[in-house]
Amino acid sequence: MDNQLKRGLLDVCVLAAIRSEETYGYKIIKDMKPYIEMSESTLYTILKRLETAEMLTVRTAEHCGRLRKYYCITGNGLNRITEFKNEWQEILAIYRFVTKEDDTND
Repeated sequence: MDNQLKRGLLDVCVLAAIRSEETYGYKIIKDMKPYIEMSESTLYTILKRLETAEMLTVRTAEHCGRLRKYYCITGNGLNRITEFKNEWQEILAIYRFVTKEDDTND
């Protein structure tokens, strides 16, 4: 898969994982695990990129004697999910076009 396409898909997956509630890194990985495998280093790179793009906010709080970062989606992040859903319809149309001959050969 094209690296840029995969990067964009992973960004939207992370945004979707935090859209309903404030959460932290380990829980994001756990919530995504049934759908996609992601390393901690990949996740934290994505989270930093999304924070820089103002698609999420970060706060630090103590939890069990350690500092933990909590992530919350912003309006920009919610807009990105909506944009992705619209883009995905176009991608599906392209997929149907590319695979239409496969359907007639079965």
